[in-house]
Amino acid sequence: MQMLYNSDSFSVLEIEWADGPAPADEAVPTVTQGGYEIVDKLAGKGIFLNGELARHFREQALALSQGEADEDVVDDFIAGYAGLAQQPVVLH
Repeated sequence: MQMLYNSDSFSVLEIEWADGPAPADEAVPTVTQGGYEIVDKLAGKGIFLNGELARHFREQALALSQGEADEDVVDDFIAGYAGLAQQPVVLH
């Protein structure tokens, strides 16, 4: 798990895990899965992106990082995905 972005409004984590046990033969690559968790701090909701949606998010984020985007631009980009969030963030 790696924190990619953290502002007053949003946090974005990249999450990756191995799909099954590590192979005994080091020549065989470990299959991994993963995605991105976006937490909208103001709305108190979160969403996990995986598969095609995660790939699309990554491509857009990388393109955005090539320019001189300030925090407001990045937050606006993330808000487009955070708007899909339905899961309330619960602390326990």
